[in-house]
Amino acid sequence: MSTRVGVVWDDALSGYDLGPSHPLAPMRAQLAMRLSKEFGLFAHANVALLGDVQPASRDLLERVHTAEYVDAVLAVSSDGDSIDLEHGLGTTDVPVFPDMHRESARVVGATLMGAKAVHSGEFEHVVSLSGGHHHAMPAAAEGFCVYNDLGVAIQWLLDAGYERIAYLDLDVHHGDGVQAMFWDEPRVVTISLHESPLTLFPGSGFPSETGGPHAEGTAVNVALPAGTGDQGWLRAFSGIVPDILEAFGPQILVTQQGADAHLLDPLAHLTMSIDGQRMSYELVHRWAHQFADGRLLAVGGGGYACPEVVPRAWTHLIAEVTGHPVDPASMISEDYCAFVQSALHRPSPERMTDGHTPWARPFALGFDPEDQVDQAILATRKAVYPAWGLLTEPVDWF
Repeated sequence: MSTRVGVVWDDALSGYDLGPSHPLAPMRAQLAMRLSKEFGLFAHANVALLGDVQPASRDLLERVHTAEYVDAVLAVSSDGDSIDLEHGLGTTDVPVFPDMHRESARVVGATLMGAKAVHSGEFEHVVSLSGGHHHAMPAAAEGFCVYNDLGVAIQWLLDAGYERIAYLDLDVHHGDGVQAMFWDEPRVVTISLHESPLTLFPGSGFPSETGGPHAEGTAVNVALPAGTGDQGWLRAFSGIVPDILEAFGPQILVTQQGADAHLLDPLAHLTMSIDGQRMSYELVHRWAHQFADGRLLAVGGGGYACPEVVPRAWTHLIAEVTGHPVDPASMISEDYCAFVQSALHRPSPERMTDGHTPWARPFALGFDPEDQVDQAILATRKAVYPAWGLLTEPVDWF
């Protein structure tokens, strides 16, 4: 059972708005919070809503971003007609929008609020759905992301004295910005499970990317073939992540919970179900208790099938982390469905399940050298396990 859990939310976070036709719509998190409320998840005695989110200060942003880049964001924010392509500002992915600096810094502020709440000991777990901007680079915007809230939060935790932080990225896209920021930092392990860079943006995240000269083995990349579904995804997740966490012994687990590995997502090519995603949340929660003294900061991320996927996925996330899981067979309320139809002119799913019952055969029981998912798992194990003193292959083959 989770003890004290915080959920960060402030309506002002919807100010991070890249435009009406942009896939990263504020409505994604708004609907997830609304659906979570419909299931009574915020009414439990162990759950608290954390609000009044303030933008992160410039000095905190500059712990992971260059001063020149922050200046560039401020410049385009003060002149809504300007762009700065050198810094990735004004592209199709990251169009300039009013008050870009302030609203991007507010997203960072929300994730920082979560990090500070866990660090204080007042909360065991914190969820902040507005965050997860893992593509932002030290000196450039990228992939819908202006400031890297995860990078700032992790650096804040390091500055606060943490010596072992595990970052786990479940988004279908590689967590390239976070990896870049802590590439040669032995106190941070970045683990990213994503669609192969051969078929998906950002084109990085190969198993051979294993960390800098002072941090060999701390960048762990699992590049899954297009078409991978629940069984393969969960097999890879369970076949690598707990081994690394056990070897590293993190003091806190920071996770990016992008929901875009779902089969309905329009921007990627994996084929997970809501049910497989829900199982991944159970594993994250379990591993936080097993390997990180229960300390968990979980943030949002990608996911562009809305209302079909993201609200249900993130409601299951909040339900799991708070210790009040929602029965997958549960019906979604008529009031919520009516609101979705009115707001988006599209129907909401009626249940909290896709009707799947995934189960993954443990990789430790043996692998199939002809299977593409098993090849991906083995490639990652061969790349990083030696640095941790771990065996790359299970004892038995199929």
